[in-house]
Amino acid sequence: MKFILGTKINMTQIFDDKGLVHPVTLLKAGPVVVTAVKTVATDGYDAVQVGFGKRAEKNLTRAVRGQMKGGNYIYLKEFRVENTQGNPVYKEGDVIDLSNFKVGDVVTVSGTSKGKGFQGVVKRHGFKGGPRSHGQKHSEHEPGSIGGGGRDGGRVAKGKRMAGRMGGNRITSKGLTVVSVKPETNEIFIRGAVPGRRGTLVEVKSL
Repeated sequence: MKFILGTKINMTQIFDDKGLVHPVTLLKAGPVVVTAVKTVATDGYDAVQVGFGKRAEKNLTRAVRGQMKGGNYIYLKEFRVENTQGNPVYKEGDVIDLSNFKVGDVVTVSGTSKGKGFQGVVKRHGFKGGPRSHGQKHSEHEPGSIGGGGRDGGRVAKGKRMAGRMGGNRITSKGLTVVSVKPETNEIFIRGAVPGRRGTLVEVKSL
């Protein structure tokens, strides 16, 4: 399995050799450094822990500094792999960059979606809202009746679609295609939209 960490830069479009335009998301990905290799024998599962980004050493506690093997990384993430003990493809200190990826790879990208704050039911759940007829003053975005009463014993049923915090969730987009890779500049162009705002940390994986 191929994997790497990166940050979302922006969306743009590029043209292929046939002159067709592709909507793509530009990511600044890698390089990442392997900080630990987890095995079934020692940790109960097989995984590779990698560090990405740099920050000042003064902003780290000694415990975290030891975990990062002196790398002073901003992010530490784990990727599940198969049989790290029997077939150790990765070892501590290895550097992983975009040279593993190629055009045409189908990847899965995970990130945190944009936070939109406290929103009403029309924006959050796509409700129709109240009527726009004469005599209606402040009911365009009202949710209407929420049931309750005798059916639920006077309480709000769990899972009821109502206003509340929207966004800021972990989103995984599957089946995205790599359109262009530039290992020398750590840039990868992925066809389609990637979750998150500009600067969001994203995880890119490919089988």
